[in-house]
Amino acid sequence: MDEQGLEDAAILLMSLGEEEAAEVFKQLTPKEVQGLGETIAKLKTVSKERVESVLDRFAGEATDMGALVADTDEYVKSVLRKALGDEKANLLIDRILQGEDTTGIESLKWMDAASVAEMLRNEHPQIVAAILVHLDPDQASSVLKSFTERHRNEVMIRIATLDGIQPNALKDLNEVLSRVLAGGVQVKRQSLGGVKPAAEIINMMGSALETSILDYIRESDGDLAQKIQDNMFVFDDLGKLDDKGFQSLLKEVQTESLIIALKGASPEIREKVFKNMSSRAAETLREDLESRGPVKLSEVESEQKEMLKIVRRLADEGQIVLAGGGDDEYV
Repeated sequence: MDEQGLEDAAILLMSLGEEEAAEVFKQLTPKEVQGLGETIAKLKTVSKERVESVLDRFAGEATDMGALVADTDEYVKSVLRKALGDEKANLLIDRILQGEDTTGIESLKWMDAASVAEMLRNEHPQIVAAILVHLDPDQASSVLKSFTERHRNEVMIRIATLDGIQPNALKDLNEVLSRVLAGGVQVKRQSLGGVKPAAEIINMMGSALETSILDYIRESDGDLAQKIQDNMFVFDDLGKLDDKGFQSLLKEVQTESLIIALKGASPEIREKVFKNMSSRAAETLREDLESRGPVKLSEVESEQKEMLKIVRRLADEGQIVLAGGGDDEYV
């Protein structure tokens, strides 16, 4: 979302009131919460015309209202606490209002990847691996991109071979990050790490790094590399979806995102897309692709990653089925 979109979303949330805004925040990712929170904090005053313009777009005719919130700092604190609870909200509030860093494994989810990478850069690969498996694959992959190739590859091997984390190990990790996440003899072993999380993280790395990491792992453990590869679902694998599943995917993808993603797609994937659209929509898409100029590879890969996220969500919801690797399993 661009800056204009963030401001419009922030104005809309502020016009809803704290209770309703808190419900919206509950549905957002940590990145989205932080982005909107920072934007709200910056909006000290909002003109009536701007409010009416936003409300016209999102909720029809606007009511006659002036300034939204007298104290945006207090508004941010109140909404975040209602949406996330005191503990998570407090992790964010200092970053949003004062820019102060917070620590602890859970708080890493609310930090940008560059900051996380800087914190972990000099830690042992085993510690880094045990921390990254707590993060979303997209965030973990962004962190790893900031490491040297050797460090990145060593961490990935440890993620792939990690078989759970004992409570005492969790305590040690939080000593590194200065915050206790879990502990006590009654805490169960955490089912984190392994081939599937490693595959999900590598999926988000981009084709060049993906090949480099798998080649490195293959040199030391060919079977492990194959197991990871079997669990990966990359953009070209979209061709394996049946027509019904592909149509479900296309319903969730914005046209602009689809155009950029297809700029780097194989002819087979493009034809699969055209096949599962109406003839008129397919023709329009063909024309848009031909008229679109060169697109940065990073933009193409970013949009392809977003499509893969949608695929995984639809698979989790049971709307599509992804054929997995080995033993006829499904994910």
